[in-house]
Amino acid sequence: MNMRNQWPVLPVVVGLASGLLTGCGTETGDAGGTGTSVVMGMSDDVLATDPASGYDPGSWLLFNNVFQSLLSFPKGATEPQPEAAEQCTFSGTQTKVYKCTLRDGLKFSNGDALTSEDVKFSFDRMLKINDPDGPAVMFPTLDKVETPDDKTVVFRLNTPDATFPSKIASGAGSIVDQEQYDANGLREDNEAVGSGPYQLDSFDDDEAVFSVNENYKGTAKVQNSGVTLKFFHGDQGALKKALSAQEVDIAYRGLTAGDIADIEKSGGDLGTEVVEGSSAEVQHLVFNMDDPVTGKLGVRKAIAYLIDRDALIKDVYQGTASPLYSIIPAGIGGHNTAFFDTYGARPSKAKAAAALQDDGITGKVKLTLWSTPSRYGPATDQELKAIAQQLNDSGLFDADVQSVAFDQYEKDISAGKYGVYVKGWIPDYPDADNFTSPFFGKGNVLSNNYSNNAITGSLIPRTSAESDRSATDDEFNQLQDIVARELPVLPVWQAKQYAVVRDNVYGLEYCLDASTVFRFWELSKG
Repeated sequence: MNMRNQWPVLPVVVGLASGLLTGCGTETGDAGGTGTSVVMGMSDDVLATDPASGYDPGSWLLFNNVFQSLLSFPKGATEPQPEAAEQCTFSGTQTKVYKCTLRDGLKFSNGDALTSEDVKFSFDRMLKINDPDGPAVMFPTLDKVETPDDKTVVFRLNTPDATFPSKIASGAGSIVDQEQYDANGLREDNEAVGSGPYQLDSFDDDEAVFSVNENYKGTAKVQNSGVTLKFFHGDQGALKKALSAQEVDIAYRGLTAGDIADIEKSGGDLGTEVVEGSSAEVQHLVFNMDDPVTGKLGVRKAIAYLIDRDALIKDVYQGTASPLYSIIPAGIGGHNTAFFDTYGARPSKAKAAAALQDDGITGKVKLTLWSTPSRYGPATDQELKAIAQQLNDSGLFDADVQSVAFDQYEKDISAGKYGVYVKGWIPDYPDADNFTSPFFGKGNVLSNNYSNNAITGSLIPRTSAESDRSATDDEFNQLQDIVARELPVLPVWQAKQYAVVRDNVYGLEYCLDASTVFRFWELSKG
């Protein structure tokens, strides 16, 4: 998988329980828009305007506002509800046939009618193009899409997949106009035609301008007359300066932990406010199970016993994250604290030494921690150096840190050159499956040579097929306990989401939740 989720997962400023029946349509939103336009700045880029290609958070921010999906995640929710669809249901006892009925009167921003054929076209096109930087990889269970009539879409799956509603509720489920997109190739004119609450008026290296889509028919109630998104291309200092100079109303994904702390201390004087939201963004240390050093369980256990997450949160991230003790973060169904239960929260040199001794390891363990700040933010190197120091202070390790550019980093990981390295993950959809199947299923995306037959042969298939997501807790607990014992990864932290806003901007609290959907329509400016 070309991980959308490999992204600067420093807790920077920003900021599933799919049953057999996925609800009925809710009240249609107001596409008219009110109030003035809002200007938002972020240090990250939007890498694509075509949903068949974009698989990064910046692109999905655009998709979630310009395009509709059949389902969407309401503010604060982790279960998808109808959006372009009036209702969607699984048919029969197995989660292999999913049927959706469209709302009446759906139109794209250019006035073209949106029918079931556009939905089929969108999925068929995405899968056919299969762009390496696109979301097609999310749909290995999708066999074919059928359209019995203009308002009905039937998805036939090759394997039971109860998470399918959540997948199509994400940016990967964006519906495009079949008259405006090539079935065989990506759109490259930086334009977009969707049926979401906004239309894209212009897009260039410096900014994207959005206005309200008068043809929109869905659940969103638009609270502004448009949004301008300014790009700062990783220049965190310039973003902070623009906020101070009142050139932007909102700073989203881009300020450092130190900036956040400074603004919180002086925000009242600057006319700004820090808004905190929940997040399911996580970071792990990943161990290469075939490495001559980290392939030894005693080494991995020693590291697990020595890492001090609280110190990292305090000293490196200044409280803008939370310690993470399992692979499924807090706030997601199925979460437990397997690593806390197994290794504790307080470092133990005695237990680390015993783990090494049990594995026949004597003398200091020489170890290199691999980092890539160009992808995960400038604090990543600082964090890994702090971890290396924690290991060295125990007297059991001789650890150092090497930092490389992301392209080389990925190549070296695939070639098995690293023993331990950092990975971040932003979920595609807020379900425990998205924190487990990609990491521990067949062909896992971590490239760390880990496989467990109980996980791949039983636990993942069973959880994937269960439509009552709350009924999967036991299996997910078993999976997390196995991972804690075998230690192919070591969870480090879970992010908090932040946005910094001017005093006269409202609605940010409805944009920062575990669904990762930033809802332009909730913003208003007094």
